[in-house]
Amino acid sequence: MEYDVVIVGGGPAGLSSAIRLKQLAAENGREISVCLLEKGSEIGAHILSGAVIETRALDELIPDWKDKGAPLNTPATADRFLYLTETGSRALPTPPQMHNDGNYIVSLGNFCRWLGEQAEALGVEIYPGFAAAEVLYHEDGSVKGVATGDMGLDREGNHTDAWEAGMELWARQTIFAEGCRGSLTKTLFERFKLRDGVEPQTYGIGIKELWEVKPELHQPGSVTHTIGWPMNTSTYGGSFIYHLENNQVVVGYVVGLDYQNPHLSPFDEFQRFKTHPAIRGVFEGGRRLSYGARALSEGGLQSVPKLTFPGGVLVGDTAGFLNVPKIKGTHTAMKSAMLAADTLFALLGDENAGNEATGYTAAYKASWVHDELYSVRNVRPSFQWGLWPAMIYSAIDTYLFRGRAPWTLHHKHADHETLKPASQMPKIVYPKPDNVLTFDKLSSVFLSNTNHREDEPIHLRLKDPGVPVRINLATYDAPEQRYCPAGVYEIVGQDTGEPRLQINSQNCVHCKTCDIKDPTQNINWVTPEGGGGPNYPNM
Repeated sequence: MEYDVVIVGGGPAGLSSAIRLKQLAAENGREISVCLLEKGSEIGAHILSGAVIETRALDELIPDWKDKGAPLNTPATADRFLYLTETGSRALPTPPQMHNDGNYIVSLGNFCRWLGEQAEALGVEIYPGFAAAEVLYHEDGSVKGVATGDMGLDREGNHTDAWEAGMELWARQTIFAEGCRGSLTKTLFERFKLRDGVEPQTYGIGIKELWEVKPELHQPGSVTHTIGWPMNTSTYGGSFIYHLENNQVVVGYVVGLDYQNPHLSPFDEFQRFKTHPAIRGVFEGGRRLSYGARALSEGGLQSVPKLTFPGGVLVGDTAGFLNVPKIKGTHTAMKSAMLAADTLFALLGDENAGNEATGYTAAYKASWVHDELYSVRNVRPSFQWGLWPAMIYSAIDTYLFRGRAPWTLHHKHADHETLKPASQMPKIVYPKPDNVLTFDKLSSVFLSNTNHREDEPIHLRLKDPGVPVRINLATYDAPEQRYCPAGVYEIVGQDTGEPRLQINSQNCVHCKTCDIKDPTQNINWVTPEGGGGPNYPNM
């Protein structure tokens, strides 16, 4: 199948680029064919975020979004920023980047479903349940498009009675909007050396639950963020609690994946966080509705790769446009996609323009996205000094220099390089779940509606099957058992003296943490069969 533009990924960035391309075509009286692939079973199925959305990009893309019924129903009305100790809490001044006047608390999945409706109304062809599994190339090395994965293969990759061959989708230009740690984007980084000359990307894992709370405890529009306990002062992390409509509250925790202690479990730290005296009261008598997890790109300006290559571009979080101090990335992801669409539309209309949309980079650097990321570029890397030095520095950078300090701090290490041997770090004993406020991984995965065919090929590939026991277990006490928030990785056979790594791939919620944090980079996350993974409602 041939198109002018193929878009990989149905998140805010991919959908915004599709909408913008069709808007430009209508405004200029041109025809442009646009196809969007989404590996989830439907648009929004794999979307997970806080989320408090700033509408700046949406205002530009669809100015009449209120009249069109965008699901932005809960204006943010109050901000709280707390420092937690193990037993107490202290209110801190809310940093200016975290003020939410004019913003909305949303389900990002439902917002993407609405964006999908807008795109289809404009003529975009959207194919959910089809995972882009391979980048296709012309003989000259430029990107030709993508191929979707075969359906109906058994565990060994053989055809079953349900086998269907994947499709090749050819495009004049391909937009990669895969989100954080895109599996195809990784291959583009290597082929086109897109990360040469930029700093390592650094990541966090965000773990989230959706709760229905007692009406008397519900405060629509309330926004709370915390730092401190249960993290120590050398580990980056913090929480969010957002009150939506209909007595629903989202609670989540983000842990920077540059942590050092291999005994740390982000999932269990999140469960422990909910037991804090200042937090637990919100959820007492409530009911947990859903659960999910997702990695997020935290490197900011210093880690943004080269955005263009012959035949394609990178947009959204796959390129790393998250504004970490603001704790928002939807608006920057959408705007980056709109800038790419503007550039691609011009390129496709000019026979002499070549096949690389180099103008996209210039447009990004001249945009408010670049200005935002530049002004906060020093905040996240300052946390390499620890919590309190970083807080002091960030205040100076924000209030005194107003984001224009005459220096730039740097990310020194990739996240997989930061773990220390287990013997050198203190063990962490986590309390058992009470199944009222705190829960285990498997019951949590159940609420994510995650599903993969039992006999499909494992999509978590080991480059060397011996490494998990020979190195990870021996040196780091098998940290994949703890950094995975879904119980995918399990060391079995230790009682018999023959330990091995068991991969429960059917549990995978597609967070990509294993691909990021594995200390030897031995785990390669590739797309499973289309439609597999979580099916998040209202996340």
